[in-house]
Amino acid sequence: MSLVSLPGFTAEGLLPPGDYVLKLGEIQESMLVLGPVGRTSWDRDWRARLVENLAVLIGQLRQVGISDIFIDGSFVEDKDHPNDIDGYFVCELPFLASGALERELNLLDPHKIWTWDPDSRRPYQGYPKKQLPMWHQYRVELYPHYGQPSGISDKFGNELEFPSAFRMSRRDGQRRGIVKIGGEQ
Repeated sequence: MSLVSLPGFTAEGLLPPGDYVLKLGEIQESMLVLGPVGRTSWDRDWRARLVENLAVLIGQLRQVGISDIFIDGSFVEDKDHPNDIDGYFVCELPFLASGALERELNLLDPHKIWTWDPDSRRPYQGYPKKQLPMWHQYRVELYPHYGQPSGISDKFGNELEFPSAFRMSRRDGQRRGIVKIGGEQ
């Protein structure tokens, strides 16, 4: 079994600050799926399934011309069983605002899960937060970024854009690493 090199998690369980460019196949072979050396409680099967689901969505994004895609959240933290994969992708505002992005993506997805409409969120057993259709189908949430605030604030109350918000821990505001999805396999 090959292990793609990523730095180990910090004492706080985070990837050290930085952008780590990995192809999907490299993610499958990294500690993000295989776990830290010697860890037996790491849920490799679940994490591998999350990456397979992520691959479906990334394939659709690439088909509509989206190439800058980033993932983070508990999936890239020292957590045996993350709930999901969170991330964002860079797109042009007119493509999103016109509805063309959503329409084109839903033409590709058999479950028609591409929407960020708050009214589309549904509850899931035991979770306090309602989830988007893509989460219910794939357990992945990817948000469009065109320069807008994320809804996440720093410790001073300043609202952050996705690139900044996703590079800090929501627990304590500490800087952390993020994975940028690299080119084709």
